[in-house]
Amino acid sequence: MIERCLRKALLLLPCLLLPLAGAADEPCRRLTATGNPEYPPYLWRDPQNPQQLIGANADLLKYLGKQLGLDIDFVYVGPWSRAQEEVRTGRIDLMAGYFLTEARRQQMDFIAPPFLHTPSVVWVRRDNVFAYRQWPDLKGRKGGTLVSNSHGQQFDEYAEANLTLEAVPSARQAFEKLMHKRSDYVVYEQYPGMALARTLGITDTLQVLEPPVSSEGLYLAMSHESPCNKPQLREALAREMAKIVSGVLPEQLLQQNLERWQ
Repeated sequence: MIERCLRKALLLLPCLLLPLAGAADEPCRRLTATGNPEYPPYLWRDPQNPQQLIGANADLLKYLGKQLGLDIDFVYVGPWSRAQEEVRTGRIDLMAGYFLTEARRQQMDFIAPPFLHTPSVVWVRRDNVFAYRQWPDLKGRKGGTLVSNSHGQQFDEYAEANLTLEAVPSARQAFEKLMHKRSDYVVYEQYPGMALARTLGITDTLQVLEPPVSSEGLYLAMSHESPCNKPQLREALAREMAKIVSGVLPEQLLQQNLERWQ
C-alpha cells in the first residue's frame, strides 16, 4: 500500500513542478524605470503624484511598452546621482534617457537607436558674457555641472583634463551658484535649462553661448543587474524602438511636453 502511494506521488511530481517551471520561464511584463527628475520636457516629477515621473521620455517608453505588452512604471527615486545608482544596482530596471559612454556601457545595456537627441550648452549670466567658440575658451574659468552627469564621452574626457567644473547634486543648485556669481558658467542641456530658468524666474538674466559643447542621443538603458535583462527582451525593445524613431512620434511628444511643462 505504501509502495503504491509512493509510486503515485513520484508519477505526479513532474506535473506538480510544471507550473513552477512555467513561472520561472515567464518573461517580465512589468518593469520599473527612472531618470533625471529635473529634466523637463524629457522628465520631471508629477505635481499630482510626486513619486511618479512624467514627460516626453515617459510617454515614449510607455508607448513602446504598450506595443510589446509591457507595463512600465516611472518612479522617482531621488536626485540624478541616486537614480543612476538605483539602476546600476538593478533595483530599478530601466534608465529612461541616458547618454552613451564606455563607462556606462560597463553597467548597462543600451537599447539602440537613441529615441531623441539633446544639445548640452554653456549657460552664462548676461552681465558676464565671454567669447566662446570652442571648448578651450572655457579654460581658466570656473564652471558648474551635475554630479554623475555626462555631456558625451569626448567632452567629459576633455573637461576632466582641462577644465574646472564643480559638480553639484541638482541643476537648480548649479544655476543658483551661477546667479550668485560663485561660478562663471554652467554646462547643462538646453531644453531642461530653459525650463528651469522659467521656474526660477531668471530667463532674462541668462544667456546661452553658441555652439553647444555637444549634442548627444538619449538612450533607453537596462541595468546588467536587472532580473528582467534577457536577450529576447532587449531585442524586442530595440526592434520596437527602431520603428518608433523612424516616425514623427518622438518629436511630437517632445513638443507636447514642452507645452505641458509651460
